Amino acid sequence: MSGILPPQLGNLSNLRHLDLGYMQDIHISDISWLTHLHFLEYVDMSYMNLSSADMFLVANTIPSLKALILVNCSLPNANQSLTHVNLTKLEQLDLSSNYLGHRIETCWFWNLTSIKELTLDSTYLYGPFPDVLGGMISLQRLEFTNNGNSATMTVDLKNLCDLESLNLDGSLAFADLTDFVMKLPQCSSNKLRFLSSNHNNMAGMLPDRVGHFTSLKYLHLYNNSITGAIPTRLVNCTILHSLALGLNQLSGQIPTLPRSLSEVDLSMNSLSGPLPSDFGAPYLTVLSLSSNYITGYVPRSICELQNLIFLDLSQNRFAGEFPRCSSMPNLAFLHLSNNSFSGSFPPLLQNCANLFSLDLAMNEFDGALPVWIGDLVNLRFLQLNHKMFYGHIPANITSLVLLQLFSLASNNISGSIPSSLSKLIAMTLKHPPRLESMLFKGTHAVDILSVVMMKQQELKFRGDAVINMVSIDLSLNHLTGEIPDEITSLNGLLSLNLSWNHLSHKIPVKIGDMKSLESLDLSRNNISGEIPTSLSDLTYLSSLDLSYNNLAGRIPTGRQLDTLYAEDPSMYDGNSRLCGPHLQRNCSGNSPLERRNQQRSENAYDPVMFFYIGLTSGFVVGLWLVFCALLFKRAWRHAYFRLFDKLCHKVYVFVVVIWGRINTKATAS
Repeated sequence: MSGILPPQLGNLSNLRHLDLGYMQDIHISDISWLTHLHFLEYVDMSYMNLSSADMFLVANTIPSLKALILVNCSLPNANQSLTHVNLTKLEQLDLSSNYLGHRIETCWFWNLTSIKELTLDSTYLYGPFPDVLGGMISLQRLEFTNNGNSATMTVDLKNLCDLESLNLDGSLAFADLTDFVMKLPQCSSNKLRFLSSNHNNMAGMLPDRVGHFTSLKYLHLYNNSITGAIPTRLVNCTILHSLALGLNQLSGQIPTLPRSLSEVDLSMNSLSGPLPSDFGAPYLTVLSLSSNYITGYVPRSICELQNLIFLDLSQNRFAGEFPRCSSMPNLAFLHLSNNSFSGSFPPLLQNCANLFSLDLAMNEFDGALPVWIGDLVNLRFLQLNHKMFYGHIPANITSLVLLQLFSLASNNISGSIPSSLSKLIAMTLKHPPRLESMLFKGTHAVDILSVVMMKQQELKFRGDAVINMVSIDLSLNHLTGEIPDEITSLNGLLSLNLSWNHLSHKIPVKIGDMKSLESLDLSRNNISGEIPTSLSDLTYLSSLDLSYNNLAGRIPTGRQLDTLYAEDPSMYDGNSRLCGPHLQRNCSGNSPLERRNQQRSENAYDPVMFFYIGLTSGFVVGLWLVFCALLFKRAWRHAYFRLFDKLCHKVYVFVVVIWGRINTKATAS
């Protein structure tokens, strides 16, 4: 719908429910007609421009109003001075996504004790919450998120017995967590179900008092400065569903956690010691313990987590073999990198048909890559770098048509690169990677970290950036043979690293078809031939290394290649037969005049070569003809030897006569 909202709506005197929300093409010139709707209980005018309307003054004339929803209405402020507030029945007020930008305590609605749901997300109110908040005993839900970390909450909320949800993400300037928890409702029938204060500046310890909130289902305190240990009494929260304490400064050992948990994020803390032997939560789908100091073996009880979808134990101090679980049918993410896991490739993965991301990098795994790895058809991220795997790359690795990040760097892999790389269609522009909903589970976003060797440095990608990463890294192995031409069909590839191998032959002529390439490293190989001129077509290329090969000929020029050489003059080092302006080394025989002179020289040289070839072949053929004639013709053979005898006799007589004459003359003298 579009146009101006008709004021005749004010004639609907018995109207109780009016929803005009999310109609962005409707314009309102006057809202005074609302004052005629004396029975109105519900109003939603979200996404309408009310910047020039006295919305709060008009609403105050409708005492029957129970819900007022004004999301993103360009409201200038909420600090009107209402001499008498008539909205004594108002239960729901939503002013989110309006840039109010004034002190919280000056808002007109704080004395409305009837409010049950108050939503002030992205309003950029600042300063301390007023003490009267503690007297809003009907309040069930307070949403105050994404307000620029400029508010403070020191109000005593102990009497808010009906409070079920308190969400303060990204809004508090600072707070002491211990004091904050102690001021939460302490009623005998505590109803608090959702407590979230992510991305704030909360310090202090999480007190045991949190174990008294037995109705708590969601406890999210991610990305703060919380210290101390995880309270052991947390196990008393028997219906706790989601626990997010990641990116804090928690220490000590992980205690026994409630069996009701479905999501656990304790990543990026300073937790240490072994995991509890009974790490059992049958409904657990997400478990992230990355970037801690946890030691010991992974307990066998982890195999009981049959609903597990996301398991991240990376960057810890785990050792030994990963438990030989029979199966984890729902497992989609397994990240074990940067530990001391040993043994062969985890066999349980053979039955993980839904596996999406696998990271076993930086461990002590060994053995050959299993052939069945090509059966994991849903795999998109495969990182097996910095281990001791050996043998060939399984040919059916190219059956992983969804694969977009593949790293086997720093292993003992030998043999050739599979030639059927064109099957990896997720690395092409025709089938670009898409953000998968499975990256996020429940109420807490899973923070995926991926480390990629790109542009001659380790780059870390998180969250959505991981999804957009398309890379192949086979560096530091013992690969031989040529770089397959099929690799040039992967025109969605951002990074290709084949350095430190024994690859030979030429760089594929169509390397310029890889239009998305930002980083290309073919250094430290035995690659020969000329550098393809199509390399200058890679306009996104920001890192190139072709050093220490057997390349020859003129270096192609181009705007991008010239810039890269200016930034890194070493990218052609170790190729003594390369020439061109960059190296200040003239290329003989490459100018048009030199090529013509060389062609003339070659044309003059050709008849001489043909003469000697003809002479040699004629001599050989003639010799064999004479030899065969003497061998098979007896009469010719007898005549030849008689002739030879006569010649020998004449020579003998001639020599004797001459010798006699010489002696006679010598005697006379």
